[in-house]
Amino acid sequence: MRNFKQLNKARVNTEIGVIYLESGQEDDTAPVVAMRREGSYLVISASYGPLEIALRPRFEEFTRVLARLQPVEGLQTTRQVGTGQAFLALGLQPDGILLIRPTLVADATGHLAFNLSLSDSARKALYNWLPVQPEQAAEA
Repeated sequence: MRNFKQLNKARVNTEIGVIYLESGQEDDTAPVVAMRREGSYLVISASYGPLEIALRPRFEEFTRVLARLQPVEGLQTTRQVGTGQAFLALGLQPDGILLIRPTLVADATGHLAFNLSLSDSARKALYNWLPVQPEQAAEA
């Protein structure tokens, strides 16, 4: 079973164009996700203490995936943005919590990932910053 660390605080530095997604902890080992747009890419730094996973997915792909993300009962993450070797796995829970798993894959024998979740309020702040307008689920 995966253990997810929740990030429930979002703050934006408008001078440099960075959004920081943080937990309520006030120490150096607390997880932080920082994002900034660079041209057609979104630079993502996910750090947990001294460890960092840095990703550069395409901005348009990232926002499109977030807009189309729907809760799927029983699945944690349903979409990936990036490549087979470095990606961000994403999943939306019915209560509005966004699961994010920055992942580096070595080969078939292993990978490194941070299991993080954004509270509903932090997710909404991220969607406003990007901006992302969630699409409505298709009627079946």
